[in-house]
Amino acid sequence: MRPVIPYVTAALLFGLGVYGVLRRRNAVLVLMAVELMLNAVNLILVTADTTVRAQLPHGGQVFALFVIVLAAAEIGVGLAIVLQLYRLRASVAVDEVPLAEEPVPAGDPTGVVAR
Repeated sequence: MRPVIPYVTAALLFGLGVYGVLRRRNAVLVLMAVELMLNAVNLILVTADTTVRAQLPHGGQVFALFVIVLAAAEIGVGLAIVLQLYRLRASVAVDEVPLAEEPVPAGDPTGVVAR
């Protein structure tokens, strides 16, 4: 079997995922792009396992299984964060997420904001 086609397909999938992470503004689409990159890595691992005879039998498939478990955990935590962000901001745009804490009001030395 010639492994060129799966490797090229995985490279295209990974490139598409990188493009999606860098260009998308919606947090859900960014998570989908990360999943696409993880699936490209799985394709490379399984292809390398079938073409290269290593000391560890089915090592690529075992690593691919670990990547699938990692992807499931990542999507669970990521979607929980996105849902909480939507509840707080009513938007899931990545550009609108504040990366720093809100400044403390000038007249309040304790830093506690009354609600």
